Amino acid sequence: MSLFDPKSRYAKLATFTTLDARGRTVEAVPPAPAPVQPLRGRHLRRQGERPDHLAALYLSDAAAFWRLAEINDAMTAEVLSELREVQIPVKR
Repeated sequence: MSLFDPKSRYAKLATFTTLDARGRTVEAVPPAPAPVQPLRGRHLRRQGERPDHLAALYLSDAAAFWRLAEINDAMTAEVLSELREVQIPVKR
């Protein structure tokens, strides 16, 4: 059984085992390589606009908000939500 959706950028990465802070053996996945994303432009966020809204508008896929986070060097969607100006990648 795979941990990730087949379309996930993590799906093809090999897992490895390591010890966590409590000394337990856990399965882990390395960070996925950053995708090459040409810049389409920038969007000035308005109140109430969430990352999934912007991803749906510009990328035609609300679940692609992670691409916005990646190109904006935002670790989470919450960080992306705090940006006034959001860089938008080219639609694939």
